[in-house]
Amino acid sequence: MSAPLHPGVATLAPLLGTWSGRGTGEYPTIESFAYDETIEFTHVGKPFLAYQQRTTAIDDGRPLHAEAAYWRIPDRGLAEIVVAHPTGVTEVLEGFAAPNSAGDTDTLIIDVRSTGIGTTASAKEVTRTERTFEITGDVIRYTMRMAAVGQPLVHHLAAELRRVDDAG
Repeated sequence: MSAPLHPGVATLAPLLGTWSGRGTGEYPTIESFAYDETIEFTHVGKPFLAYQQRTTAIDDGRPLHAEAAYWRIPDRGLAEIVVAHPTGVTEVLEGFAAPNSAGDTDTLIIDVRSTGIGTTASAKEVTRTERTFEITGDVIRYTMRMAAVGQPLVHHLAAELRRVDDAG
């Protein structure tokens, strides 16, 4: 028997479940690439959602990236995400989570920007990140922007994922 969703994260309920899809990435210091991605949002009845993400190369299925995070709603309309990367980088992101401004309550917009980046001594330099998510029914679209390794804030990732399992 699973715990009921904490009312403090009811805004994030549309995220619950497993999502899969394809994305593309680019950055001034690397070649452009495409990837397959799976993300999962779960809860344990506390005021946060747990997030697990992994990507693989489209051509041969080799692992590319993974991250884990906690998503919170500290106050109505606000969003906080704490992300840990296995590369030695952590992101603390803050922003908003609300229905889109056009009044379409079927679309949830989450837009967050880094307020803190932590790195281990061996991690590549990352100085700023921004993430924007659009959730409409069983589709998530997102973009990520990043400033790292001496480069200014620029577009890095974009993907579209579809719900493959509802864990709500």
